[in-house]
Amino acid sequence: MEDRRIYLWDLPTRLFHWMLVAAVIGAVVTGLQGGAMMDWHARFGLSIVGLLVFRLVWGFAGSTYARFVQFFPTPRKIAVYFRGGWDGHGHSPVGALSALSLLAVLTVQVATGLVGNDDITFSGPLSDLVTKRFSDRMTGIHQLLANGIYVLVALHVGAILYYQTFQKKGLLRPMITGWKAGDPGDSARGGGLMAFGFALIVASAAVYGASGAWLPAPPPPVAGETPNF
Repeated sequence: MEDRRIYLWDLPTRLFHWMLVAAVIGAVVTGLQGGAMMDWHARFGLSIVGLLVFRLVWGFAGSTYARFVQFFPTPRKIAVYFRGGWDGHGHSPVGALSALSLLAVLTVQVATGLVGNDDITFSGPLSDLVTKRFSDRMTGIHQLLANGIYVLVALHVGAILYYQTFQKKGLLRPMITGWKAGDPGDSARGGGLMAFGFALIVASAAVYGASGAWLPAPPPPVAGETPNF
């Protein structure tokens, strides 16, 4: 069985996965601590922006099993899965639904964080582009969605443990080594160096845009003017 294996997850997909895990953990820990750690919370948030944009591009330019068209969970695929008829590789229809849901929630989470504020010392890097009222609303959504992320992460980890323990399907090893043993099939193709470079450039541009570094600096205070705290 070990001799029958396929190359399932390419290196960029695996790096994305584990870097996203680290970035989300970092964002959660620093967000819960608050205070001086909010600067690090923002840095982790920007890294998540870059990772999400990279995965979006890689979902079209990456190798076989990383492409959205290969695993997008249509109602028909989900129905076939629950009837026990799914025998593909990569994300199962339900696994794909879980993964895409988590990516969608993370996208909304970082978008709201970019324009949010904590009413004390922290403001998102793009908060100057919106009104204070809108920023406050996005902050509320940001705080609310944090609970949703906890739930989705717990379901994701629970599903992995279920497949590992009861279905005897190792999902972690392929995400570490890239190889899936025990099943015949075609190895992943595509997603070469040029595609990786293009995805990296787009992701870097997204991080730059989200950082607000391109915004003009605020005007200096007028001499003699009392600061408004």
